[in-house]
Amino acid sequence: MPSGHRRREVSRIEGFSDAVFGFAVTLLVVSLEVPKTFHELLLTMQGLPAFAISFGLLFQIWWRHYRFFRRYDLEDSHVITMTGLLLFVVLFYVYPLKFLWSYLVLGLLGRAAPDMLPPDEVWALFAIYGLGVAAAFGILAALYRHAYARRSELDLTPLEIVDTRVDVYRNVALAGIGLLSVVVALAAKAFFPRQVGFAGFVYFLIGVSETTLGAYNGRLRKRLQP
Repeated sequence: MPSGHRRREVSRIEGFSDAVFGFAVTLLVVSLEVPKTFHELLLTMQGLPAFAISFGLLFQIWWRHYRFFRRYDLEDSHVITMTGLLLFVVLFYVYPLKFLWSYLVLGLLGRAAPDMLPPDEVWALFAIYGLGVAAAFGILAALYRHAYARRSELDLTPLEIVDTRVDVYRNVALAGIGLLSVVVALAAKAFFPRQVGFAGFVYFLIGVSETTLGAYNGRLRKRLQP
């Protein structure tokens, strides 16, 4: 039997959020026009890897937001405000997200145009991207923190309380990784411009963070189970 605090119907704010996320995915599409020749098709297909990565990252944000509404019957002014801010961030950062991964993929293929991103501006792209990551996951952390603060009102079970607290940590960690990338990008600009790529390698910490917190969550849940 589902807990009484779980949402059973899609609310207006959820429907609006899904529409905005759908529009954001549309902005990520490789090309809105059908290729007229096979050569154009091949050129379009080159954008598929960047689209797939960008779509996966956007889906991750949507999934965490979706889980919040499925797990908590909570839709007060705080949640609506935070959701509005999240949707604003998602729409604003769609193009930086698409541009970054398009540049990286085309660079690996040796097809990036020389003027696509001047070397002395790479740090700025990493900084913009990092701020977007920090903003999106920081807002998600605030949403889950709000649910945790109202755990008594929501009548969360001990296991759900643990899951909610760890979800706060997970989103805070991702926001922190985004900010760390910004710091590395700024430091590289000031002191070692040729090493600005390390701002991108910072995101490998996401795997460490998710694995560590997943294991931590498992240990906490195990202690609560009879």
